[in-house]
Amino acid sequence: MSRPAAHVPSTAAEVTLARQGRSFHWARRLLGPTHAGRATRLYAFCRRLDDWVDEAASPEQARMALAAADRAVLEGRSDDPILQDGLALLRECGIESGVVRELIAGMASDAGTVRVADEAELLRYCYRAAGTVGLMMCRVLDAPEPAAAAHAVDLGIAMQLTNLCRDVAADARMGRRYLPAALVGDVAPAELIDPSPTLRPRIRSAVARLLALAETYYASGEAGLPFLPLRARAGILVAGRVYRAIGHRLAAAEHAYWEGRSVVPDWRKATITLAALTTQPLRGAFWARPGTHSVSLHRALIGLPGINARHGD
Repeated sequence: MSRPAAHVPSTAAEVTLARQGRSFHWARRLLGPTHAGRATRLYAFCRRLDDWVDEAASPEQARMALAAADRAVLEGRSDDPILQDGLALLRECGIESGVVRELIAGMASDAGTVRVADEAELLRYCYRAAGTVGLMMCRVLDAPEPAAAAHAVDLGIAMQLTNLCRDVAADARMGRRYLPAALVGDVAPAELIDPSPTLRPRIRSAVARLLALAETYYASGEAGLPFLPLRARAGILVAGRVYRAIGHRLAAAEHAYWEGRSVVPDWRKATITLAALTTQPLRGAFWARPGTHSVSLHRALIGLPGINARHGD
């Protein structure tokens, strides 16, 4: 009796990942073919939603597109081929629709006025934008245990914090200010593109604070790696380390994002990969599942899908 063929990621999904997700594209080669294929399809699905916001002719058009995507998730079908493939992946991996709808809600918030008030609001946004992706990756990579979810959320939050710190100017050009007013004051996004000399010390301090916060979430994310199958563990370790290096490069530039976008060159990715794969397996933490998760990391997230306040210290 013949078996159904495995779903192979489309060329479009592969190209999308190579062009727009370079850090993960680098690390995905460490995954087995099944997990790499699923992860590529998930990336293409999430990227499609994100592009509908960033490339929309107007905020209203973006909101309408995301509302249609939200209905598609509820109904389980779409006329868009990338979205349809993503919905098929959700069914294959048992991903809860509520998690995907939170991702869409986060993207919809980008279509409006973005003026983050404090770190709690920023963490909720990071959960929606990337913590949800961590939850979906747990299923994609065959790590469905509830205890794995908290650490997956944390790795997503860490990577999103890094992303926001790197792209302050680019986001500001789109009218968005993710740097919390509690850290920088109620400054307009236009003031962040090339901050004035008097504003720069405050901005540097805020970026430094958020990158330090990201380090805490990266540590928790890495602690959860033993929940993953071995090859997936190596791939996500490298993906996180490569993304983490973006923040390190920004810190080395004294947090002056306005002087140029922080990028990790391929030679540096290679050294990070080699170091991670030759040193981390020697540590007991690479093999032993963590006993607890710090509740303090999720205080701002209580009530959101995948967040369990009872787990932790």
